[in-house]
Amino acid sequence: MKKNTEYAKELLDLVNNGYGALSELTEVDLSLEKTPDGKWNKKQILGHLIDSASNNHQRFIRSRIGSELAFPAFQQDEWVEIQDYKNAKWKYLLELWKFYNYHLAGILKQMPKDVMERKMIIGPNEPITLRGLIESYIEHLNHHLKQLITQK
Repeated sequence: MKKNTEYAKELLDLVNNGYGALSELTEVDLSLEKTPDGKWNKKQILGHLIDSASNNHQRFIRSRIGSELAFPAFQQDEWVEIQDYKNAKWKYLLELWKFYNYHLAGILKQMPKDVMERKMIIGPNEPITLRGLIESYIEHLNHHLKQLITQK
């Protein structure tokens, strides 16, 4: 079982590697209306990752404060649309995403061991531990980074 500091390091490594690659994207890469999966353009995907960080920030902090944890489902399409990420400045999104995740890594470094097994319910899903949520967050981030970096 990983320690909280290992999750923090894994998150920072993903962000630092992703930031380097994402910084190299050209306006041609970013001007595509949608990625090949047909859902969002690259700015919207990065915006979605900012929203994911925001939602999980709440969950990470509230896991330390309370024991009865229930959160609403993440309405990702609505979040992306309302915030108009497709028209945002790439550099702004990229910096916000990077520093938000740096902040989350700092929170994870300080997470008490006993809190890692605290359970929560998110939307209609089965209960998940904070550890499971962190692992899911890192997997989700990795998935979308691969999508952003490799899809043309």
